[in-house]
Amino acid sequence: MIAVPLFKRLGLGSVLGYLAAGLVIGPYGFGWFDDPQTILHVAELGVVIFLFVIGLEMNPTHLWHLRKQIFGLGSMQVVAAAILLTFVGILFGVSWQVAFVSASGFVLTSTAIVMSVLGERNELSTPHGQKIVSILLFEDLLIVPLLAVVAFLSPQHTESSTPLWQSIGIALLCLGVLVAAGLWLLNPLFRLLARYKAREVMTAAALMVVLGAGLLMEIGGLSMAMGAFLAGVLLSESNFRHQLEADVEPFRGLLLGLFFLAVGMSLDLKVVAANWGIILSGLLALMAAKAVCIYIIARIARSTHDEALERAVLMAQGGEFAFVLFAAALSQGVIDATVNANMTAIVVLSMALTPLFMILHGKLPKTAPAQRDADTINEQHIVLQAGFGRFGQIVNGVLTAAGYRSTIIDLDAQLVSGMDKYGIKSYYGDASRPELLLTAGLEKASVLVVAIDDRERALQIVRFAREANPNIKIVARAYDRRHVFDLFKAGADEIIRETFDSAVRGGKRALEYLGMEHEMAEKVGNLYYRMDRNGMGKMAVLYDPNAEMFSNKAMLEESKRQDQRTAEAVQAMINGEEIDESL
Repeated sequence: MIAVPLFKRLGLGSVLGYLAAGLVIGPYGFGWFDDPQTILHVAELGVVIFLFVIGLEMNPTHLWHLRKQIFGLGSMQVVAAAILLTFVGILFGVSWQVAFVSASGFVLTSTAIVMSVLGERNELSTPHGQKIVSILLFEDLLIVPLLAVVAFLSPQHTESSTPLWQSIGIALLCLGVLVAAGLWLLNPLFRLLARYKAREVMTAAALMVVLGAGLLMEIGGLSMAMGAFLAGVLLSESNFRHQLEADVEPFRGLLLGLFFLAVGMSLDLKVVAANWGIILSGLLALMAAKAVCIYIIARIARSTHDEALERAVLMAQGGEFAFVLFAAALSQGVIDATVNANMTAIVVLSMALTPLFMILHGKLPKTAPAQRDADTINEQHIVLQAGFGRFGQIVNGVLTAAGYRSTIIDLDAQLVSGMDKYGIKSYYGDASRPELLLTAGLEKASVLVVAIDDRERALQIVRFAREANPNIKIVARAYDRRHVFDLFKAGADEIIRETFDSAVRGGKRALEYLGMEHEMAEKVGNLYYRMDRNGMGKMAVLYDPNAEMFSNKAMLEESKRQDQRTAEAVQAMINGEEIDESL
């Protein structure tokens, strides 16, 4: 309660505040707590719940689109870093077995710290954040084979009573049970609980799903975090997704804070003082080597310099799974107690230094931003919307309120990032590019909403959409009447002048202030609205895009006739006479 607000006030971040608080109150500080490992074991549930929340944000389709990043980018970084760090360990004079175990533990980045930093900066859903999340998911999968390698390297050669095929079978069975429960059991369960409106029972059920999925995966020999993540993915398209996230959020925050506290408590200052030379040199060597490796892999994967550097700084530390790996290696005689203590101190210090390095990195000058590539669109909906400014946001708000989801494309990178923070998924890109529209599902969409304020690009989009999908319904935003006529010729079905409806409303209110009754003012405005829109059809037929404004005599005459007929119809309505709206 004291350290976190203070550190955030100083601009050092909440994670560093928790770590410092843990160091102060732990067994090597004031000694208020003397068993940090027990606290750490309980607090790891915070990481489990955190991955459940991340899973809720990733539907199976999205996860499938990330498969190349998870198994491609993730494996490339992990393998390259493990080899490089093993050589670093050998240079320190230890055997290759000890060097490999130490390197493998340090390669496993802290999911808790990285996810917390990305979450605080609202970058989890950005392309940069998604690459980091993919790598972390691969690392979570890696803990199981690494524990098997440790058992193989053990000089004790204890034979497992369980055959390998049986272990694999149990893991697959537990995974199948989790998937089956997610597909056919969880949604009916939450629907039943929601019917009886027992909020506390819904919260208990949410925790049961998270912890139950984690326990099931642990029984199968996999990590609890991976089980919780899979449960979240299976519930990502549920109607109760937002409710589940809200229910577990307080537990996630508290347990993650407790986790960082326990990490701070685990830093054995006596070990650091006794072996400060090897610990400090090992810390700097491992973090530097891992950061260089991450940067090179990121650049190979076509990340920008700034993005690669930020990923290297953020992921250069060891993680919580290192404690599990080192404990297993110690129990099986692969490493001794001194190596375990030194490596644990190195990992804890690397986790503590990461927030500081992120602050220093934030003060470095950034290179001039290059032209951003269009986002990869990995979802297709019945509605495709081009443009998400002041006009498009209202259109999407109406559709969303009615239960429809849209694939939204906009050329304003800042707006796209901001809407992601607000919880509205949109994609950066130029919607006038045919290949981007096709990727977004133009050929399958039922409705296209063109809400951009660029006249020519709007026309390009409408023309291409009408050619690519003759059956699609196109609702297009128009700047003025001339733009209406252009869009009509391009193939738009419904054309909305961006100020027309609000101007009609303004006219209605002005009539009321002039003394007209509200009901009559509404009728006059609605009549004007209908007659003006009906007259646009004739005007569109007479429109010549090559003629100067006000030089098309046929259009001018037709416009005058419409204005006269509209005025006559309105006066007839006011006088209580029968009106004729036909033109």
